[in-house]
Amino acid sequence: MEVEKITPYGDSRDKGRQVEEMFDSIAPAYDFMNRAMTLGIDKLWRRTAVGFLSSLRPEPRSIVDVATGTGDLAIALARALPEARITGVDLSEGMLAVGRRKAAEAGLEGRIDFARGDGLALPVAEGTADAVAIAYGIRNFADIPGGYRQMFKVLRPGGALVVLELSTPTAAIPKALYKLYTRTLIPLVGRLVSKDTRAYSYLPESIAAVAQGASMTELMADAGFERCSFRPMTFGACTLYTAFRPAD
Repeated sequence: MEVEKITPYGDSRDKGRQVEEMFDSIAPAYDFMNRAMTLGIDKLWRRTAVGFLSSLRPEPRSIVDVATGTGDLAIALARALPEARITGVDLSEGMLAVGRRKAAEAGLEGRIDFARGDGLALPVAEGTADAVAIAYGIRNFADIPGGYRQMFKVLRPGGALVVLELSTPTAAIPKALYKLYTRTLIPLVGRLVSKDTRAYSYLPESIAAVAQGASMTELMADAGFERCSFRPMTFGACTLYTAFRPAD
């Protein structure tokens, strides 16, 4: 099944509305669950994405963090790129509230703007971003090709895209262990920690269905991006995708 057809609650509402409700529901437990589910490795994956953008020359000064959630990537980017201004966009006001609090506690509220918005209609002027980033959010889009077209649109010519997304290992033993972990232990812990019992069943279903590897970079290329590449990490449990909008 296509990941766009997999929804958090399985009802007739638009996927975007269901995703918004799900993240509003789990926002208080989200950061704890992220650390627990990945054993803290999500921080390493995020640092890899930040390292890619930090290596660009000139360094990006205007960055859009799509599906920013509680702002972990936006905060990491602000710390690594002190001249950059970050715009974090998310559907969930509950997640944004946590992000705003974390940015304030880090003394970064003046450098990160959080805005409620849909990745399919980004509240960012066309051609103004030096870079666009999205971590662990592309599989939640109701229209992934449409999302990539939006990211392409807000990037300036020559701008960079970096995507972090959870993925399924391909080697037999890591794949079997990963399937057991994501389909058994994660939903169990999710039920214990979060009031939303469905959210952590949706997670492994969406990971299994989302485009991965070359299939994902093909979607990027179809949206107009060039130099599309991917790099599996941690036995393929997460993949880093990078691409660029062609320069004029």
